[in-house]
Amino acid sequence: MILNLEHLEGTFAVVRLEPEASVPAWARGGALWSVTQTPDELSILCASERVPQGFRIEGPFRALRVQGPLDMAMVGVLASVADPLANADISIFALSTFDTDYVLVRENDLDAALRALRSAGHQVA
Repeated sequence: MILNLEHLEGTFAVVRLEPEASVPAWARGGALWSVTQTPDELSILCASERVPQGFRIEGPFRALRVQGPLDMAMVGVLASVADPLANADISIFALSTFDTDYVLVRENDLDAALRALRSAGHQVA
């Protein structure tokens, strides 16, 4: 499956808070942000510059968006992006929405990720 991907501007961070924490105001805003709560954690993806000091974070990440909207019945969308990156030894943080998928790679892996995706036939804008 060949996909069109868009490289989003800016850097992103994944922040871990305790499961009973409220969603902080700094988490909201920017080109991409997401909040996931489980019994074990409150996980926030947001623009790196929005995260105050003192939080447990991973990043910086760069984000690639699969151009959509995608039909949820499509099979293998995320795998078609994740597989070439795994073969290039690049870890990912994946996020799916109603309309599409986002794949985030560590900022220092971005150039290698773009090469791997283009070698797999994907178009990256």
